[in-house]
Amino acid sequence: MSSHSGPRSCLTCRLLSGGALLLSAGFVYRSTRTSLSRGARALQLTFAAALAVCAVVVIAEPVSKSPQKTT
Repeated sequence: MSSHSGPRSCLTCRLLSGGALLLSAGFVYRSTRTSLSRGARALQLTFAAALAVCAVVVIAEPVSKSPQKTT
C-alpha cells in the first residue's frame, strides 16, 4: 500500500499535468501573432491566461493545503 493519502497527493502527476497546461498556454499565446482580427487575438490571449492559471492551481494544489473543517 502506498504512503500517499490519495490521488490528489501525487506530486509527479501534478507537475506533469500542470506542465502540459503551461505548454498549452504558451502555444496558444504564441499563436496569437497569426490571428487576423483584434477580437480573435483578445479571445486567444484570454484563453492562454486561463490555461496558465489552471496550470498554477494544479501544481500548487491550494485546496489540500488548507485546514479541513470538522463538523
